[in-house]
Amino acid sequence: MNDLRNRLESTFNVQGLMKTLGARLLSVADGEVQIELPFSADLTQGLGYLHAGVVTSLVDTACGYAALTRAPEGHTVVSVEFKTNFVRPAVGERFVAIGKLETAGRMLSVCRGEVLAYSGESVKTVALMQATMANVPG
Repeated sequence: MNDLRNRLESTFNVQGLMKTLGARLLSVADGEVQIELPFSADLTQGLGYLHAGVVTSLVDTACGYAALTRAPEGHTVVSVEFKTNFVRPAVGERFVAIGKLETAGRMLSVCRGEVLAYSGESVKTVALMQATMANVPG
């Protein structure tokens, strides 16, 4: 499992957007990846909630990395399609995006994702995603 984490971490650490947001790879398992993001006022929209674009980027990345855990050797993944439902305002001290691989095919993988907001002892789901990823050489 350390080889898998090292492989994913090496690509995650060079992603400019994740670095800009301040996100970090929290956990890696076969078919599941978690990414953590601390709250920052610099990433909010007008009402002070974490911006939907940030939430979507976080969970899309988690889903992509979940798919990457089972991508064929020598391949990476790109998003083909996704749908995000925002179920409540993204308010919290930190956020965790969880990407889970539902099915992995030769060309396409389907994932589901969730973003959790943590505030003290409280944990609430703020967004849900379904995503399709394509395996591409590279």
